[in-house]
Amino acid sequence: MITIRKSEERAHFDHGWLDTYHTFSFADYNDPKWMGFRTLRVINEDRVQPGVGFGRHGHRDMEIVTLVMSGELAHQDSMGNGSVIRRGDVQRMSAGTGVLHSEMNPSKDKPAHLFQIWILPERHGITPSYEQKTFSDDERRNVLKLVASHDGRDGSVTIQQDAALYSAIVDGPLTHTFSPGRHGWLQVAQGEVDINGQTLTAGDGAAISGESEVTINGRGEILLFDLS
Repeated sequence: MITIRKSEERAHFDHGWLDTYHTFSFADYNDPKWMGFRTLRVINEDRVQPGVGFGRHGHRDMEIVTLVMSGELAHQDSMGNGSVIRRGDVQRMSAGTGVLHSEMNPSKDKPAHLFQIWILPERHGITPSYEQKTFSDDERRNVLKLVASHDGRDGSVTIQQDAALYSAIVDGPLTHTFSPGRHGWLQVAQGEVDINGQTLTAGDGAAISGESEVTINGRGEILLFDLS
């Protein structure tokens, strides 16, 4: 079964400095029907204006994955990490027992477009940690490139949960096979694709259960989660 979550059904908040869409319940947005999907808790699509961002704030007991579509995001945290995240970069922060961080758009004139993803960890109280890797457009072109996984295989960042995240720039058919009992979530970042014959456009998502295989076709950029 594939259940479509249309872009316009997401919560939308325009704060001036931040234009954000929430696929699942987050902050002041609460929808009991969309509290998350399996261990996937948050998919926020954010556009941050130049020179501003998220000031220093705290997280705990959450796997946080950030992917930048365009622009830049400067990260600083209480573990001593500092970096600038750009297109193709995948950042993973395991908040564990607690971490403080900030995320700012360092540009003077260009907005930053990003996805921030929260995944529930397999256990609470782990030691906080940080990881960042780069996956070029060529690496992700017409292939489901593994960018985050439980065991860090194939050069992906490591997350503390039995989940896998694939990124792809689609220009033709791609197929993914789910092991028995697994579930999926497809998020369209850009363009238009179809999944097993159902059309999705930018901002749309799809919950996947009871499907042994999905075929994704069209032209666009996608994120595909394989979840327990």
